[in-house]
Amino acid sequence: MSKKKSIPTESELAILQIIWDKDQATVRDVHELLAQKKDTGYTTTLKTMQIMTEKGMLVRNTESRTHIYKPALSRDNVQKNFLDKMLNGLFRGSESRLVMGALDKKELSKKELTEIKEYLKQFEDKSS
Repeated sequence: MSKKKSIPTESELAILQIIWDKDQATVRDVHELLAQKKDTGYTTTLKTMQIMTEKGMLVRNTESRTHIYKPALSRDNVQKNFLDKMLNGLFRGSESRLVMGALDKKELSKKELTEIKEYLKQFEDKSS
């Protein structure tokens, strides 16, 4: 699997979210945070992180006794790859269907609505 097109599984994504937020983490750090949300064993977390390292999703620093993991994939690239896959698969290439589907999922706060309007205004200005 190439680093640019890596689409993490749900479990891998949960681990990446933790490491992105912390910049780096040990297996114990990740496991403690995962265990707060779902029942998972330490060895399962360890094995998943080892597999992620083999896939090129994580980089492991083995210089100290406790191995430190860092993300090899940026959050932006993973988000873009997920969106591309959804857009081209589920939404058959229709950006408007994707956006409308996302906006229909929950009620937006005034702040979120303002941010979206401001973002869309950039595209209106470009097409004028």
